[in-house]
Amino acid sequence: MNNSWFTVQPIDDVTFAISEYGHWEKVHSFLLLGQEKAALIDTGLGIGNIKEITDTLTRLPIEVLTTHVHTDHIGNHGEFERIFVHEGDLDWLMHGIKGLSLEQIRRDIGRDITQPTPDGFNPETYKPFQGAPAGLLHDGDRIDLGGRTLTVYHTPGHSPGHVAFFDETYRYLFTGDLLYDETPVYAFYPSTSPVDLVHSLERIAEIEGVRTIYGSHNTLGLDPEILTEVKRAVRLLRDKDLVRFGTGLHQFNGFSIQF
Repeated sequence: MNNSWFTVQPIDDVTFAISEYGHWEKVHSFLLLGQEKAALIDTGLGIGNIKEITDTLTRLPIEVLTTHVHTDHIGNHGEFERIFVHEGDLDWLMHGIKGLSLEQIRRDIGRDITQPTPDGFNPETYKPFQGAPAGLLHDGDRIDLGGRTLTVYHTPGHSPGHVAFFDETYRYLFTGDLLYDETPVYAFYPSTSPVDLVHSLERIAEIEGVRTIYGSHNTLGLDPEILTEVKRAVRLLRDKDLVRFGTGLHQFNGFSIQF
C-alpha cells in the first residue's frame, strides 16, 4: 500500500511498517495487530497523518507505544487518545524536548525532502506534539494485545526514557533509535549518555530468540546476527576507553555510533 507520503510494507499478516522515505531521516513506525487491540510503535514525523493509514489497516483500538520523545517519533501523537511513554521522557512529551529549539526542529523537519508533501504541511509553522500520556511504560512491562505479547526494555542513552519492544510471539525486536544501520546512532548531545547507550546495546544483545530487528530508520529489517557484532562493539568501546563524549564516530560491521 502506498499513498502520497507513507509507504506501508507488510512484515506479516498482522505486522506493518509505515515508512516515510521522502524525508532524509527515513523513519519507520510499526503497527502490530493482536486479537483484542493494536499497538502503534511511534507515530512518525507528523508531515502526513498516519492515522489515515492505520484506519485502513485495522478497526482495533490502538495504543501508541513511544520508543522515545524525539520529533520524528511523536509527530502524530495528537491523533490518538491512548499514548504511552517511559517516565524518563515524560517531561519532554509534556513540555518540549530538552536542548532542542523550535527553530532547529523546523529546520530539520523541512530539509532534504524528496517526495511531495501532503497539503497543509508547512515547516515554518510546524509544531511538535506536547501533551500528557494515558500512562507510563516501565522496564519489564508485558503488553498483552490478545494472543500477542510485547515486553518493554528500558534502553536509555539516546534519550533518558528510550525503550525497545520485544514481540515475544513473533520474535521481532523493535529497537527505535538504539540500533539501526546506514547512519550513526547518536549519543553526542548533552541530553544523551554514551555510558547508558552502550549498556543498553549490551542488554538487547542478550535477548534470546530474536528473529528480526526493526530499527526506526533506514533498512527495514536487520538480521539478528548483528547482535553478535553489537557484543563485540561493546567490548571494544569499553576496552579502548571510548565510551565518553568527544571520541567521535565508531564504525562496526552493520552499524555505527557517534559520541
